[in-house]
Amino acid sequence: MIRVTPHLALDPDEIEFTFIRASGPGGQNVNKVSSAAQARFDVIASASVPEEIKARLIALAGARATKDGVIVITADRFRTQERNKDDAIERLVALIEQAAHKPKPRKATKPTRASKEKRLDTKARHGRLKADRRGRPDMD
Repeated sequence: MIRVTPHLALDPDEIEFTFIRASGPGGQNVNKVSSAAQARFDVIASASVPEEIKARLIALAGARATKDGVIVITADRFRTQERNKDDAIERLVALIEQAAHKPKPRKATKPTRASKEKRLDTKARHGRLKADRRGRPDMD
């Protein structure tokens, strides 16, 4: 089990890995070895992730989530498959950890009287400054 939070753990069998060729420098080796790891995690079908977290997770994943609710993470920072695989898992765990944190609801507040007066005062001062810049016709 991959521990995400004290109350949430992922089953490693739910993450599917494929290895692809990485882009970037690497000489002849880059054209021969498939060292980049691509992790696919089906959020909708996952039994490890609670329903309330699933929606937040897909929203947080953004472009990394497919229409079917599968999160695809590609890791190609390192030269070996094993390190790229670990990097993909770390990034997935960080994403799930972020989604597991329930956002604090916003409390609607009203501006204070002093802040309203300050805003209007600043606005009036700015208007006077602009009025002073305008040319005045001569009174000949």
